[in-house]
Amino acid sequence: VLIENILCQPTKLRSEYEKALSNKLKAYEKKYKAGELSKKEYENKKESILNLDSLPKCKNISVVQGGYETFWTSVFVKPLAWVIIKIGNIIKNYGFSIIIVTILIKLILFPFTLKSLKQSENMKKAQPKLSKIEKKYANKTDQESMMMKSNEMMAIYKEYGIKPVTGCLLGFIQIPLFFAFYEALYRLPILFESKFIGLNMGMTPLAGAQAGQWYYLILPILVGVVTYFSFNMNKGGMVNSGDQAKQMSMMFNIMVIMIFITSFSMSTAIIIYWVTNSIISVLQNLIVKRSK
Repeated sequence: VLIENILCQPTKLRSEYEKALSNKLKAYEKKYKAGELSKKEYENKKESILNLDSLPKCKNISVVQGGYETFWTSVFVKPLAWVIIKIGNIIKNYGFSIIIVTILIKLILFPFTLKSLKQSENMKKAQPKLSKIEKKYANKTDQESMMMKSNEMMAIYKEYGIKPVTGCLLGFIQIPLFFAFYEALYRLPILFESKFIGLNMGMTPLAGAQAGQWYYLILPILVGVVTYFSFNMNKGGMVNSGDQAKQMSMMFNIMVIMIFITSFSMSTAIIIYWVTNSIISVLQNLIVKRSK
């Protein structure tokens, strides 16, 4: 998958990028001749097409290159891309660099993760009492009953030290980091030009299988297995008993299946990040459970 807004010059894939950019220019020209674009729009489109020679070499990438773009790119994507490249330059392997950066991010976020995991464990302990309250007010929909139910549940949350906002906080922190990591990997051509334990990091499992390299199909299996265990360990503190538990379990299983199917079109570089992140999440869960 070749995207336009890359951060540095491609080398081995330069001809492929040039071809993609040339095809885009031809498409704009065709629209201009057909009257779908004004002359000004056409000129703006031409200027927006990336000039590969204006980009630095990937090994020399800088956080401040190109000046300030957007808050998202300048604060999240560029610094993350810079760290991945610099560590890769030191250890001479960008696959291991992705693993190291993923581990570093998980370690930085561990205090938040620890709080979230403890909340999950406390939720499991409180679950029997919460289930009783659910049954107690199952057929009561009047405002007074709903207020009493809410007060009783809040009392149990306080008893077990449960703060629902704490669990949401970790999600708010992790989601932008995930998308920043995802974008940074795709915007670094040098990753797609490199190999990790014999696997081309730009290759998707589907493309590998179509090329007769069936061993790439191991990657989606890894994604499916680690995602299942990661989700399975995290869902325990989120569900109630009965129908709600079944619905939540079904939702998690559907998500695992969707991620497994999606992984066939993920680059090896993205899969390395996903598998590493999921394995660390499982290990962190195990550590907290053992400590409990």
